Amino acid sequence: MSDKKTEVWRERLASPLTWHYVGFGVLLVLVIALATRFALDWAATSSRTTDALVGKQVQLKAMDLQTAPLRGLDKRVALTRDEIRLFYAKRIPANYSFIASQIGELAVKSGVRLSRVTYAQGAPGSELTEISLDAGISGDYPQIMRFVNSLERDKAFFVVRAMSLAGQQGGLVNLRLRVSTWLRPADAAASGLPQADTTGEPSGTEGQ
Repeated sequence: MSDKKTEVWRERLASPLTWHYVGFGVLLVLVIALATRFALDWAATSSRTTDALVGKQVQLKAMDLQTAPLRGLDKRVALTRDEIRLFYAKRIPANYSFIASQIGELAVKSGVRLSRVTYAQGAPGSELTEISLDAGISGDYPQIMRFVNSLERDKAFFVVRAMSLAGQQGGLVNLRLRVSTWLRPADAAASGLPQADTTGEPSGTEGQ
């Protein structure tokens, strides 16, 4: 019986069909192994590619945020220059005479009295030169506040620097008032106003 089995195995091993099956099995194992390796490599490559893509997207977003303030900068600069020119044309006094007359007119309208009025100019700037006014102002409280408010709302650009109480008698209030405005350098030079001294105190006096 064992001889028959041995003979059968010999015949099978000698059969080409058997070796075809064996070869097919080996090839199938190799294909499965290669497919598995390819799938693993593809997954790793895909993961690295995705990570790289995400990194590039993050860098692009960061650059976008960094450059956002610069977009349209040329248009904003041109708009700012136009606004500055318009401000100069509407709010910067044309000359010293306009400043003095405007201050006097506002004082009359509000009912206050100005005394010890002094004007001086600061150091010439590239665009504007500061003109300072130092004066005593007297009147009742509503009149003084009306004068101060009218200065701040005037078409000419006046800035109230400081107010300090100089005395009070009955309903009359005496204040010391400091105001600044600006002229173009050429207009300031033509005004003949003295330069303020190093302490910031005007050195010229004009009574009103």
